[in-house]
Amino acid sequence: MSSDEAQQAETGGEGEGRTVRVVLVDDHRMFRAGVQAEIGRTEVTRVEVVGEAADVDQAVTVITATRPEVVLLDVHLPGGGGVEVLRRSATMMADAERPVRFLALSVSDAAEDVIGVIRGGARGYVTKTITGADLVDAVFRVADGDAVFSPRLAGFVLDAFASTDAPPVDEDMDRLTQREREVLRLIARGYAYKEIAKQLFISVKTVESHVSAVLRKLQLSNRHELTRWAAARRLV
Repeated sequence: MSSDEAQQAETGGEGEGRTVRVVLVDDHRMFRAGVQAEIGRTEVTRVEVVGEAADVDQAVTVITATRPEVVLLDVHLPGGGGVEVLRRSATMMADAERPVRFLALSVSDAAEDVIGVIRGGARGYVTKTITGADLVDAVFRVADGDAVFSPRLAGFVLDAFASTDAPPVDEDMDRLTQREREVLRLIARGYAYKEIAKQLFISVKTVESHVSAVLRKLQLSNRHELTRWAAARRLV
């Protein structure tokens, strides 16, 4: 995202005359800092970042305390993922007077991620390649109740929800528990066991047990095969 692009949203369109309060939820501190720098210059973008969180519990606590208009939500989070944040925020989303609306902001464009958070109640899904100006615009549109998607995802989402059939189920992934999926994604993203334990608030021994279970269920031999398996399914 370019600072110049974010500045183009200074006064025009839906942002004029009001400020939208936003919470950033992402487990990467540097990414949160980058988004804050791009869109959080309130005098320019009319977006005020009122809180940040790095995992599910932190997210629910901060959202409850600040009651923002929009939450920028990563899909892959320690503690249950973005879907768990949505589940625990259902009452706030349904508030007729002050609804909290969610916009997924993720590196992933995997089918299960997109459909999962949209079914969970998110108003849109954009990838982290979005420009600063477009993200500011998306925030205001979601605050107004619109649905916003990255162009390459829009058709896919419409097709998925136009059908009465559920999207194809990955039988291999379906064998894994939610916690095993979290460990799988972190392993695939290059995290060491100690880092995963810290991220998920579990012991290293528990991480090892989850990895062993994942390898057994997926019939893989080691973490390198696991990483290739995850990358082939665009889970990283």
